[in-house]
Amino acid sequence: MDPSQPSGSSADASASSSSSSAVENLAAGMAAMSLQDRFELLRGIGEECIQEDELMNLLQKKPVPICYDGFEPSGRMHIAQGIVKTINVNKMVRAGCKVKIWIADWFAQLNNKMGGDIKKIQTVGRYMIEIWRAAGMNLDGVEFLWSSEEINKRANEYWPLVMDIARKNNVKRIMRCCQIMGRNDSDELTAAQIFYPCMQCADIFFLKADICQLGMDQRKVNMLAREYCDNIKRRNKPIILSHHMLPGFKEGQEKMSKSDPSSAIFMEDDEAQVNLKIKQAFCPPNIVDGNPCLEYIKYIVFPWFETFEVVRKEENGGNKTFANMNELIADYESGALHPADVKPALAKAINQILQPIRDHFKNNSEAKVLLNTVKNYKVKTEDTSSRPQAS
Repeated sequence: MDPSQPSGSSADASASSSSSSAVENLAAGMAAMSLQDRFELLRGIGEECIQEDELMNLLQKKPVPICYDGFEPSGRMHIAQGIVKTINVNKMVRAGCKVKIWIADWFAQLNNKMGGDIKKIQTVGRYMIEIWRAAGMNLDGVEFLWSSEEINKRANEYWPLVMDIARKNNVKRIMRCCQIMGRNDSDELTAAQIFYPCMQCADIFFLKADICQLGMDQRKVNMLAREYCDNIKRRNKPIILSHHMLPGFKEGQEKMSKSDPSSAIFMEDDEAQVNLKIKQAFCPPNIVDGNPCLEYIKYIVFPWFETFEVVRKEENGGNKTFANMNELIADYESGALHPADVKPALAKAINQILQPIRDHFKNNSEAKVLLNTVKNYKVKTEDTSSRPQAS
């Protein structure tokens, strides 16, 4: 297998696309849940929802809403992308939604990822799909769409939309969205990067998305889409469901970043690497706010296992299984739960989650080639590029 060949992208997308029977299964599963249950399941994904009344109205009126998510293929995947996205997608599917995941290969090229090499970018995209498959993402309700292919197929629909969005906004408004690319307002942007937000805004309408399910770092461009609806007098605005951004393991790191490997757990990290990174993580006693270890328990371990198990000696309080985050926080703030209890328990839980991914990339020959190729890309990119990398 040549991992640099993008021709496999169509096969990957079609293999994981929702068939008519899958859509019927979604509708059947949705019918088994109450409207309130579906609303609470979706609302639980978002740290912020704009707007809750619109979300409830959508669920009342549309049997299978379309949720949009997207990603730039830009290197190895950390667990905020791999596990949190798997958790959130599975919730959306369970709530009766069809999820369109936009593989933004052209966007990665615009943002100069992988040196702008589209073949490398597409290889990374295939590697990321492979990880989600191994992690247990429910692909029955998922459609992977490659931006380069879909835009080329419907160029007469896409580009007039992009141009209209660009015409209705000034440069200052567009530059306020540069955070979506992992850039700051003070960064010197290329013309391609200024064009990027207009395209991402257009994606929402191009994919006929009812819900934008992205991270809080993508909020500004999603708001741009809602503003565009006001400009064109469109009543049905995309609902924004923004999930929490997991921090890095070091003190003060608000967002996990690939550019600091010691502060991020990658999806195919081995057990020793996970143990070391968590052992060295910032985890102040009695302090909950700004504690990355507790955030990982809240946003990964509890959604995955529904409990958090601590194993310790009797003289240190004995074993304890926490049923919810509030119970854990109470013990941690009081000092009954110590960082020395939390860290090994967190490492054990993360290693259990990651083991099937490790096994897949060890035992599947094509997956192994993909991983080794992407790791090699990453080394070369770090050696030759000084540009900042988005997380």
